[in-house]
Amino acid sequence: MCSRPTAGDRGAFRNDDARHNDAPLIVGARTESVSDDPPARPPSANLIDALAVRRNALVGVTAGVALAVFVYLVRVFELIGPVAGTQAYPVLGPEGWFLVLGFVLASATALLVTGLLTAVTAYRLTREL
Repeated sequence: MCSRPTAGDRGAFRNDDARHNDAPLIVGARTESVSDDPPARPPSANLIDALAVRRNALVGVTAGVALAVFVYLVRVFELIGPVAGTQAYPVLGPEGWFLVLGFVLASATALLVTGLLTAVTAYRLTREL
């Protein structure tokens, strides 16, 4: 019967070549300094500012929510007429299911609009270089 090696058996399964070094790891002394200077901004923060991602995200979320509210109102209140077929909507009812679908539509639209606006901003910035 085979058993797993224990801590005392570790040396029996090793080869004696250079890749197995049991010498302790020596770490140099770290010097820590305290400064009143604010930490430097990461490089990605400058890129996000240059591409106006926050503004684009705000526009995207606004467009997504507006579209989702419009589609939800049209569907739930049947503003363009009743739906031809009938369907059973378990647990949440039709309003609940369309509210969930409205959230998905708003999220997807916000992501799409934000991505497109950021791509346009990036294209314009590269044309200026």
